[in-house]
Amino acid sequence: MSPSPQILVVAGEASGDAHASELVAALKARRPDLTFFGMGGSRLAAQGVELLYGAHEVSVMGITEVLPKIPRILQVMGGLARAAAERRPACAILVDIPDFNLRLAARLKKLGIPVAYYVSPMIWAWRRGRVKTIAKLVDRMLCILPFEEDFYREAGVAARYVGSPVVEQMPSPASATAFRQKLGLPVETPTLALLPGSRMSEIRRILPAMVGAAKQLVAERPGLQVVVPVAPTIPREEIVSRFEGSGVQPVLVEGRAPEVVGASDAAIVASGTAALEAGLMQRPFVVVYRVSLVTYLVGRMMLKVAHVALVNLLAGRRVVPELLQGDMTPERIAGEIRRLWVPGAPREEMLQGLEEVRTRLGEAGAAHRAAESILELLPPAVKV
Repeated sequence: MSPSPQILVVAGEASGDAHASELVAALKARRPDLTFFGMGGSRLAAQGVELLYGAHEVSVMGITEVLPKIPRILQVMGGLARAAAERRPACAILVDIPDFNLRLAARLKKLGIPVAYYVSPMIWAWRRGRVKTIAKLVDRMLCILPFEEDFYREAGVAARYVGSPVVEQMPSPASATAFRQKLGLPVETPTLALLPGSRMSEIRRILPAMVGAAKQLVAERPGLQVVVPVAPTIPREEIVSRFEGSGVQPVLVEGRAPEVVGASDAAIVASGTAALEAGLMQRPFVVVYRVSLVTYLVGRMMLKVAHVALVNLLAGRRVVPELLQGDMTPERIAGEIRRLWVPGAPREEMLQGLEEVRTRLGEAGAAHRAAESILELLPPAVKV
């Protein structure tokens, strides 16, 4: 009897770990004979994936942030490639982190291992030339944004839009009061959510401006509660220390970022997956982001899209304000929140745009559709 097929899974940050874990669960439901190993976080571990490396090993963003970690990143990549050479998995599932995963894909293709890529790289936004490389390295591109399938297919990549995994990860719609109750917050208290990101570099660069904006808004609205979801990758003291001396006493919640947004009257959100999650929660919010000057200058030269926030890209227009780099000041952030806080045209137009985005993403079930596509790359199950 042949051994159970193994699958290599590689995810490198909190959102990728969540998406990958749902995909593994969907695959196990269809093929209980499959076993999994690779790199990821606590959610993949909970699915029984044998983790050779933790997701935190490669979770960095920006040119200046990644340079000191390059030796370790290369060690991890080499370790995963050696494990693949020894174990000969039936397939590799690479999730997001394109700078790491596309290099790993090149090694896997030399070993003759089929590669499925989940959460397609956003090369349509910048570095479009990489699509030729992807066409050579990736056997199945599983897209989570509706316009990506055509982009990849036109370049010769076997691509399929499977839906956004974020849709099914969202809690059921409910009022702000209901979410406050679930989180143990005072239900009648005006609430501002701050989502500064899940990387330490984001906490350092983005949270101070958020705190500054919150300080202004608390002064204008006595009793305003400021709630911050803390990503598992961030020590709580890193959040608390940046509020010291501000006069703002934040309420910290372990994870549960979508519910924190749901509990809010308005939110300030770091660009990325969290901004799409916030949009799906149908609450007014402002997108902010700041990277190092070097990363920004290089990115600005290469960026090919009009917007940074995913909700704006999906809508095809600016639904939510984007305050980036030098525009990300406490004064500018607070000004946008004031404009959105009260009922009126700006707030209603944003909420209408967010509803359009939600409709455009389609139905839940991305992990199940992705699993069906990946099973096509695997040998059939052995019948006992």
